[in-house]
Amino acid sequence: MHVTFTEEELAFREEVRSFFRTEISQNIQDKQSQRVPLEREDQIQFQKALFDKGWAGYNWPVEYGGTGWSLVQKYIFQAEMADANMPGIVTFGLGMVGPIIYTFGSDEQKQRFLPDILESNIWWCQGYSEPGSGSDLASLKTRADRDGDDYIVNGTKFWTTLGQYADWIFCLVRTSSDVARRQEGISFLLIDMQTPGVSVKPIITIDGVHEVNEVHFEDVRVPAANLVGEEGKGWTYGKVLLQHERTGTAGVARTQYRLRNIRTQAQRSVRGATPLCEDRNFMRKIAAVEVELKALEYTELRTLASISSGEAPGAESSILKFKGTELQQAVDELYVEAAGYYALPYVPEQYVLGFPDEDRIGEGVETDSSLRYFNFRKASIYGGSNEIQKNIIAKHVLGL
Repeated sequence: MHVTFTEEELAFREEVRSFFRTEISQNIQDKQSQRVPLEREDQIQFQKALFDKGWAGYNWPVEYGGTGWSLVQKYIFQAEMADANMPGIVTFGLGMVGPIIYTFGSDEQKQRFLPDILESNIWWCQGYSEPGSGSDLASLKTRADRDGDDYIVNGTKFWTTLGQYADWIFCLVRTSSDVARRQEGISFLLIDMQTPGVSVKPIITIDGVHEVNEVHFEDVRVPAANLVGEEGKGWTYGKVLLQHERTGTAGVARTQYRLRNIRTQAQRSVRGATPLCEDRNFMRKIAAVEVELKALEYTELRTLASISSGEAPGAESSILKFKGTELQQAVDELYVEAAGYYALPYVPEQYVLGFPDEDRIGEGVETDSSLRYFNFRKASIYGGSNEIQKNIIAKHVLGL
């Protein structure tokens, strides 16, 4: 596959580059360049800037507020967003539940939820995993029992990313146990996080960050109108959502940016030390990742082509997920190796805007390399573990 840009596409690329340089808050750009964690308001501000430009739903159909972009335009947009070191879009609303609602939801649900998702007025989180139900999601135990015009929800969701910020959560829940296959008794439900009986408990990860949560439901009353599609068909909808999640999880453009960045760093001599570019073994590792990343990029382009023609991503999404996360972790290892002993200390104050340069350790960004390395061990687990993805590929591609 060979990508050649037309004059119109090159003009589009310049428009995207200019937008990210001039239309995004300097505060957000500074935080990104210095690895300062973004607040909820920063992320919403970024996504609203995309909405104001008409680009928030770049993967959505035109009839629901999408851009109508071609495959190549989507590819350019993703590449330029990564190359500008932009935050990326929080995927739970725009990339996950939005497509499920406009594909399977009722007209009332589309009118109620889609405009706020597109404008980032509502923050969504995902309620899939449970204690004891991760990769084997069909074993989930959170129940939703029908009571008149409502469902009564009881159970616990686990590893809920950014659930502390969320206004709503989309959940897979068990609505029936009297089924031949466990997957048949699962439904897809939308739940307001402010509903009485919903509680959020933080889980602090190894890097000391409050990123994930435990969400508990105790006799939570949810209108039956919040059921997406048919009762008992949630497994089907959830698989479609996971295919979109896995496609996005690959993070090809972002990994390419990080790899270019570390290649640039390898050219520099820090405090008179021999630059890493003279270490043939280190440069060989970079080259090996680059080759695999280029192959994955072409797989992503094929998947985007399928999505652009109206198809859902298939088993290719599993290839993107497991290989993409493996390459992300490989780049994390390169950053730790490049940081050397600067990866050992961690001074949180360094990751606050305005911290004096003369007080920084190393170049000022190395000390979080090991923390990112440990945190992103999870990348090969979330969205369906990589072992599960290989089983999917064996079944649907190889016919085993």
